[in-house]
Amino acid sequence: MIFRDPVFDGAADPVLVFNRAEQAWWMVYTARRANQPGLPGVSWVHGTDLGVASSTDGGATWLYRGVLAGLDTEWGRHTYWAPEIIDDGETYHMYVSVIRGVPEQWPGHERHIRHYTSPDLLGWTYRSTLELSSKYVIDACVAALPGGGHRMWYKDEADDSQTWAADSDDLYSWRVRGLAVGGRAHEGPNVFELGGHHWMLVDEWRGQRVLRSSDLDGWEPQGLLLDDAPIGFHADVVGEYAFYFTHPGRLPGVGDEEYESRRSAVHVARLSVVDGRLVCDRTEVRNAPVLPVEGSVLRYGGER
Repeated sequence: MIFRDPVFDGAADPVLVFNRAEQAWWMVYTARRANQPGLPGVSWVHGTDLGVASSTDGGATWLYRGVLAGLDTEWGRHTYWAPEIIDDGETYHMYVSVIRGVPEQWPGHERHIRHYTSPDLLGWTYRSTLELSSKYVIDACVAALPGGGHRMWYKDEADDSQTWAADSDDLYSWRVRGLAVGGRAHEGPNVFELGGHHWMLVDEWRGQRVLRSSDLDGWEPQGLLLDDAPIGFHADVVGEYAFYFTHPGRLPGVGDEEYESRRSAVHVARLSVVDGRLVCDRTEVRNAPVLPVEGSVLRYGGER
């Protein structure tokens, strides 16, 4: 374990981005309200802010900093999930899942991905609500394409929770490509390059499904990672390290409504490629620096 949210104890869906001004790594995450008793239904995973923790020592230690402000586009309390942040060298682009209000139930509420920009990761300007394949989309992952432009992968809950894709030439306008990964329902796609291959991880709620691609179009499924207890959920990969969250208190006999079942923590594990397969030993990294302390790393590919 490398981080627990000290306010709500529900850190989930982490994304890593290098803050150029601070020369520090920032972890931005969904701040679930795990330790709030008496909240009806699943409202504890709604009404969430985006929490921020920073590290100046390559990820060995993390300091809670607060939450991102100024994201609302209308009056009221709303829900922010699963941020994705891209640094183009001048501007930070954030794509975040947004739900209006604080629902008490899972179904019946539209989910949209919004685009914001910022010069410093603090002041965010709303740019658009993306028009994608349905009104029930979450969990954006954006990667630079080798030939130019970017591709976004995301979960479409209206299509049995499959991964769809959209392309952009400028990070502002997006055109839907279609279904990217079908099969078993999943969420939280994350795309990266390692060992000369393109990889995607998707969260099947029983571990991370591994998929490999030679062209970022066709995806070949492999086995599961992070499928031993506690199961690893919704990962973000930077370099050769996967940052993911777990529910360490979800043990036999612990009810879904109990705090121990709801609390979550962020972990990190090193990935490697062996004989063309992605493997992971989640015991290899134990509070050791894993990220370069100076300079930023692209969200996809090597050094900037």
